[in-house]
Amino acid sequence: MRFTKMQGLGNDYLYVYGPVPAEIESVCRRLSDRHFGAGADGMIFLSPSDTADVRMRIFNADGSEAQMCGNGIRCVGKYVYEKGYVQKTTLTVETLSGVKTLTLNVANGRVQSVTVEMGQAIVGRRKTLKTDHGVFRCVPVSVGNPHAVIFTEDAESIPLSEIGPRIEHNKAFPGRVNAEFVQVLGPQSLRMRVWERGSGITMACGTGASASAAAAVAMGLCRPNEPIAVQLDGGTLQIIVSDDGHIRMTGPAEFVYEGETIEP
Repeated sequence: MRFTKMQGLGNDYLYVYGPVPAEIESVCRRLSDRHFGAGADGMIFLSPSDTADVRMRIFNADGSEAQMCGNGIRCVGKYVYEKGYVQKTTLTVETLSGVKTLTLNVANGRVQSVTVEMGQAIVGRRKTLKTDHGVFRCVPVSVGNPHAVIFTEDAESIPLSEIGPRIEHNKAFPGRVNAEFVQVLGPQSLRMRVWERGSGITMACGTGASASAAAAVAMGLCRPNEPIAVQLDGGTLQIIVSDDGHIRMTGPAEFVYEGETIEP
């Protein structure tokens, strides 16, 4: 199986244009392993779509299927354009959370950045989460997948590897949840660290950044209709949250290398 490794702000996936293997969970676990495999936050499979220009299916590093991936879908735009599957700079992508529209910023035949219409964020009432690491107040947000946004005075001090799993598997979220710890740096600036459902700590999360910005706007910490800079471990995403909760995300997408699996 041939694959292409790509990354958006360090959130990296292995991309395959072709069918999903029957034993996808074991394949994804093996190839995503950073010591014994290619190393990635998961795998993304692309195929023709009846409702969009291309269809994407996303699998986390543990083999579970995800509804949506903001960094991953930006890389999809670069992949299909530069490999010649799509010859236009505005395209649609079918995901488990609906059809998303991408706008490609192209210079000299290369995609420099991608803007994604993420859809409408649904911000819920704040919840209190009890864990063996303390009590946390979170803002539940859905952007096609579930997030628990927790505002903190110092995002860097959070022991993410210890607290993240407790939030992901908290009984308040029966289907598990992505956990974001967010610090407000200024009127339109956030610092976010993330524990992704099914993948653990990642350097960036596009849906998490979108959810964090939506929660910040809902709580009056940031202004709507203006760019919000969300600083992640891998870089910065620009998020605009409209008055009605629709989100537009802009960020980079990069190729890393091409590979081919070798069966034992």
